[in-house]
Amino acid sequence: MLLSRAIRSVAQHTFNATVATRCASTKVTLFPGDGIGPQIADSVKKIFAEAGAPIEWEEYAIYPIKGNDGVTTIPQDAIDSVKKNKIGLKGPLATPIGKGHVSMNLTIRRTFGLYANVRPARSLEGLAGVITPYENVDTVILRENTEGEYSGIEHVIVPGVVQSIKLITAEASKNVAEYAFKYAHDMGRKNIVALHKSNIMIKADTLFLEECRKVAAKYPHIKYDEMYLDSACLNIVQDPSQFDVMVMPNLYGDIFSDLTAGLIGGLGLAPSGNMGADGVAVFEAVHGTADACVAEDKGNPTALLLSAVMMLHHLEMTEYADKIEAATMAVIKEGKSLTGDLGGSATNPIYTEAICKKIREMN
Repeated sequence: MLLSRAIRSVAQHTFNATVATRCASTKVTLFPGDGIGPQIADSVKKIFAEAGAPIEWEEYAIYPIKGNDGVTTIPQDAIDSVKKNKIGLKGPLATPIGKGHVSMNLTIRRTFGLYANVRPARSLEGLAGVITPYENVDTVILRENTEGEYSGIEHVIVPGVVQSIKLITAEASKNVAEYAFKYAHDMGRKNIVALHKSNIMIKADTLFLEECRKVAAKYPHIKYDEMYLDSACLNIVQDPSQFDVMVMPNLYGDIFSDLTAGLIGGLGLAPSGNMGADGVAVFEAVHGTADACVAEDKGNPTALLLSAVMMLHHLEMTEYADKIEAATMAVIKEGKSLTGDLGGSATNPIYTEAICKKIREMN
């Protein structure tokens, strides 16, 4: 299947000891999110139920809470649920501009120590050459997820002058590099490229590269290269097939993973997983809240659904993951019940029911 290799890869080298202790029915913390979040989360729940996936959802609404120390957090019951279950699925969250709190997505990553963001992008049959001209995309972004320009260290020097500090540490750089190389090794991937701007961010990005080089030396069978971020942007849109696995600091990964999503048809198709050192993994749709789609029920659940498929592979529920993925890919390939962002005119319920119908046909 088109996405199996990229999606399954997250599971095969992550916290198997934790997974091995799970019972037949697994509790998963669900954050539906804002905007179309509840709509697409309902789609995932319906499709999982149709496939018989043994998942018990613990659902929480999350919102920013600012403590006395000025640090933004989320409700304690939601934190406790994730720490207990070790697995979460998250819809899109809104972060209003200029409202005094940091990104809720960043808050979640910091709260659970989710240091590595995994973003596979692979061309989908039925869409390649239709809503996107690319037919040969098969790449994975490994993004450091906790620091860089997103560290939230900002202050006003004088009125009209703001300083924002980019934080890069050897430890965080090493952690994401080790994850990237083990990922490539376990999946039989042959090449890793570290993206950087060490010609400008001389100390910070050079430190990141130094840690990547140390880890690369332990994996001589994997070809390791380094490339300027801007050069990579140019090269990947010219020929995506030259890229395999890429590892990079936080901001670069945020931008570049959206670029690769554009190569396969948009953020509505892009799954994502966030992996933490304590066995916590939170899978998420990385697109926005798409508020304009809410009233007309046109939200596309594909990104959240494929993120949930990543989650099933992580839980070693391969049978259910493959069934849901196959049904989704079949509906996309047929092209009869697609939402507007995929070139169709179907509503969310119509698209969701088309996938459920495919699953019933497989049983």
